[in-house]
Amino acid sequence: MDATITPTAPPARFEGSEAAAAFIAKVQDFIRGELHPLAVGHGITHESGAPKALLQQVWMRSRELGFYGVTLPQPLGGAGFNLVDHVLIKEAIYASGSPFAAHVLGELTGPPRVGALARQATPDQMERFILPVARAEKAVCFAITEPEAGSDAGALQTRARRDGAEWVLDGTKRFISGSPFCDFAVVIASTSEDPAARETTAFFVERDRPGFRVEAGYKTMAGQSHTGNIVLEACRIPAANQIGERGRGLALALGRITVNRVLHCPAMLGLARLALEDSLGHAARRRQFGQPIGAFQAVQHMLADMATELAAARALMLSVARTLDGGGEARAEASMAKLFCSETAFRIADRAVQVHGGEGIVQGSRVEFLFRLLRMYRVLTGTSEIQRNTIARELLGAAVR
Repeated sequence: MDATITPTAPPARFEGSEAAAAFIAKVQDFIRGELHPLAVGHGITHESGAPKALLQQVWMRSRELGFYGVTLPQPLGGAGFNLVDHVLIKEAIYASGSPFAAHVLGELTGPPRVGALARQATPDQMERFILPVARAEKAVCFAITEPEAGSDAGALQTRARRDGAEWVLDGTKRFISGSPFCDFAVVIASTSEDPAARETTAFFVERDRPGFRVEAGYKTMAGQSHTGNIVLEACRIPAANQIGERGRGLALALGRITVNRVLHCPAMLGLARLALEDSLGHAARRRQFGQPIGAFQAVQHMLADMATELAAARALMLSVARTLDGGGEARAEASMAKLFCSETAFRIADRAVQVHGGEGIVQGSRVEFLFRLLRMYRVLTGTSEIQRNTIARELLGAAVR
């Protein structure tokens, strides 16, 4: 997939605030005017990712323009957007088609990873960890998943034991997004003295400490290489690196899970919009039997279904965002949004491949890449099956209350 930037038509009615609309316009200018030439000049695509030095340029420039820390709490420089504005901003960024989309707001290794930790961080941790990320000086990753702890996040085998004024960590974290670029990781480890008991604690762990190793080099099915394993072998950190209370690690990590599930939706839908727009363009250009293929009812029906399902998924996403903005809990609804948006986005990409025919199955075409990437979202950040479990649990719980 190349670095072509797709000019996306805005919705007939913008659902967010005037401030969000203005912010999106500025971000789109940044993507078109600076990030697109940067990607082309360095040969950066979604599958031939940028080295860290180049990403640092993107992070710093985004911060200079006021984009990078937009999701942080306002005292740290955040813009104070509500969730509806946030999902619309994120959707617009991903719908641009830029290979730097995940770096404009710092989603992979930046402020969104630590914003919720600011309330738990000590003054020392603010200076050493939170503020350097907010200033785009350091990159962070969040390390929970392990070979035997995926959907069951509490079944952690990575252990942290107290040794005087230090903690000693041993274990392996797997499939950690952003780990190849990180300067430090937020690691969730078991601190229970009884292996059968579940007690987890969170720690800041610097990459340059002895016993910390990143094993990267493998790629996802979408061809991306920004994921790796973190291996901890007798890695010693000061007790001051513990985040929050002992035994509250998973609670801290998952404390915003409802909001985070909604925040995964705009990326999927922005990418699905790309697939739809590429299909509309192809249907108008590609000719068979003396006319554009868009004149055939079979193609028209696929396009109509794609547009209808995209509209339905966006409506659900925005509805849940409004509920959360209004103070509602919406745990089941957030899982519904993640489930429906990920499944819908993949169906749209699947139809996009069908509309493109032979061109759609050739590696290097955008819809072929989107098909692979959107297939991954049905697994990432909570599988569709886990979302169904959550929905059913909430529904059944409500029925007996």
